[in-house]
Amino acid sequence: MNRVWRGVAIFVLGGVLGTGFGVALGFFIFPYVFPPSAAAEQLADTERSKLVASGTFIHANPSDPVHFRKGRVSVFERTVFLESDFEVGPGPAFHVYLVPKASIRSTSDVKDVMFVDLGGLRAFKGSQRYAIPVGVNLKDYQSVIIWCERFGVLISPADLTTAGAAR
Repeated sequence: MNRVWRGVAIFVLGGVLGTGFGVALGFFIFPYVFPPSAAAEQLADTERSKLVASGTFIHANPSDPVHFRKGRVSVFERTVFLESDFEVGPGPAFHVYLVPKASIRSTSDVKDVMFVDLGGLRAFKGSQRYAIPVGVNLKDYQSVIIWCERFGVLISPADLTTAGAAR
């Protein structure tokens, strides 16, 4: 009878571990199996003429090989636009934030800062646009970041550089 229970325990443990591994693997492979649609979001020329600032996402934590990131961000009068070269390693509950602080390099830099949540990241790769809420004064915001809400972790910051005297 002992052998039967041991066999059942091994079977259940194998099932739990196998399911966990399968879900984790699927979570990281999903963006590559089902990439965003080929019709990438674009901005009209009239929107592009109202560029306020731009920046480049950086790898804030080089010891994290899973959440790689790259690409540019452009901030217009009413829109934050992740350019077509934007890419970030997959993860749960990523959001795009406007942050009133420059040179954000760690999670602790964001902990006590009031930010504007522009919404959940729509795709891990490619161009995306996020509306800026009415009443937000862009002069007060020096960074756009990708933030993992589920774990409260900075994924990637982009310091903004003002576009001429438009700001």
